Amino acid sequence: MLMKIDILTLFPSMFTGPFDTSMLKKAKDAGLVEINVHDLRDWATDKHKTVDDRPFGGGKGMVLRVDVVHRAIQALKSEIRNSKSEINSKSEIRISKSETNYKLQITNNPPLHKASEGQSNLKPKTILLSPQGKVFDQAKTKELSKLDHLILIAGHYEGFDERIAENLVDEEISIGDYILTGGEIPVMVLVDSIVRLIPGVLEPEASSNESFSLSNEITNQQILDFPSYTRPEKYLEWKVPKVLLSGNHKEIDVWRKNAALEKTKKVRPELLKKI
Repeated sequence: MLMKIDILTLFPSMFTGPFDTSMLKKAKDAGLVEINVHDLRDWATDKHKTVDDRPFGGGKGMVLRVDVVHRAIQALKSEIRNSKSEINSKSEIRISKSETNYKLQITNNPPLHKASEGQSNLKPKTILLSPQGKVFDQAKTKELSKLDHLILIAGHYEGFDERIAENLVDEEISIGDYILTGGEIPVMVLVDSIVRLIPGVLEPEASSNESFSLSNEITNQQILDFPSYTRPEKYLEWKVPKVLLSGNHKEIDVWRKNAALEKTKKVRPELLKKI
């Protein structure tokens, strides 16, 4: 069973470029992940496709409506239940009316992600991307990459009805303490970070040597990766450290461990405070 990611957004066209290149495209083409981008306006009920409204109590801007988001989430969850009886007879379907949606990829392969004993990953986890969420990190990436289905909601740049966060989502996630025009870019960050950890997307060697490896053999905590160098050995007055040219793998390993700690200490000292 492949991993499924449904995205609810007001700007579906923003996703076509990033999701059709590099590792994300390879993962989709290989049947490892299915990504569906849905236009929230498909669940508006008036002729103007209204998805937001003025805030009660006054104030600037428009607020994303709870009823529209609720209908969208319910439709996606209903599709999960209904598609089980159709999956053997159809080679591809679309969930939303939006022309930017990706085709549903169907596979009969065994599940890539196994739930813990007594639990099921089949129930989708619904996440709202918002400034008030918990800051995203590699630990959360690893956790989410083990799930079978995610529903990601791109927050509205003017805000959203608080009842969405209180009643319709499992958690809120932020990608940092700064302001963006909307939740679309944060959604892209989550998807890219999560998909690369799905088994089969990256070569084992690439995924085991990461900037924020939680299985770091030095500290078992998050630290930066060691510095990397390639040809030429000397450029202008800048030289590659001699130890990397020595061929002595034991000394190289020691150098890399020390260099990783020094680099973290220099540019991201707050990571070491967690150790």
